[in-house]
Amino acid sequence: MSLKANYYDKPEGDDLFGKMIATNKYALAGGLGWSTVEVMMVSKPKGYLPTIARYVYFTGPFVGMASAFTVGAYAANKLRGRDDAWNYVAGAFAAGGVYGAWKRNVVSGLVAGLIFSVAGALKKQSVDEGWEFFPEVKHHAVSSINPNRYDFTLTQERERGWTTGK
Repeated sequence: MSLKANYYDKPEGDDLFGKMIATNKYALAGGLGWSTVEVMMVSKPKGYLPTIARYVYFTGPFVGMASAFTVGAYAANKLRGRDDAWNYVAGAFAAGGVYGAWKRNVVSGLVAGLIFSVAGALKKQSVDEGWEFFPEVKHHAVSSINPNRYDFTLTQERERGWTTGK
């Protein structure tokens, strides 16, 4: 299995390892990004060991939540024998449980599970119906060599050489 694995390469209920790689690579990237911002802007630890500890403190739960979602959705699919949004809800509440354990608060875990389950159900619906939950970003020619070539204004420029008539 390569790191280019996508979650929807195989049908639901197949290839748990590939789905784990697909979700955890995004969780790892998000966790490292979040940790970097937190270390540089908020906690500003002194030394290598406290810095590494802050990275682990944030990146570990991100990967744990992604793994819990993947395993929860996979297990729900295998146990129920159906491929629907309720599998994603089960995985989302498993991820919410990891979040609640990380924050040491049951209520925050339940709220996170509810938020994750709404997002998961919407994502499953988008996959089933064929619309994009996060559409692809289209890059426009904003930073071209000759920016005067493109007109990005709402109204066209007025004619040159006009007067008020006075």
